[in-house]
Amino acid sequence: MTHLGLVTVVVRDYDEAIAFYRDVLGFELREDTSVDAGKRWVVVAPPGARETAVLLARASTGEQEARVGDQTGGRVGWFLHTDMFDRDYERLRGAGITFEEPPRHEPYGTVAVFRDLYGNRWDLIQLNGE
Repeated sequence: MTHLGLVTVVVRDYDEAIAFYRDVLGFELREDTSVDAGKRWVVVAPPGARETAVLLARASTGEQEARVGDQTGGRVGWFLHTDMFDRDYERLRGAGITFEEPPRHEPYGTVAVFRDLYGNRWDLIQLNGE
């Protein structure tokens, strides 16, 4: 095994999720392919990301719909790394992201928690040395 290729985020609607990840977070739309009967294979990733990307999977059952926005039981589930924390923090705020807290400095780096359009918690993080 060489790397983790995709992580899934269960979403309510493909197009609103694409708009959020592309227009607000600044991710690239890497793939949007129709699979069958309304199902699509939608992959987004931060510009320049080489390994891990996000598969946006539309909820198709009641059980999946119940998980939209709370896929990790309220814990931070995704960690968006940056090499310039202040620049990206301000850009995200300007794009409408509301952070749950001001940036904080931890022994491992600088971090602030935000929520995506469904309520999933993310860290914007710059590790020491990045």
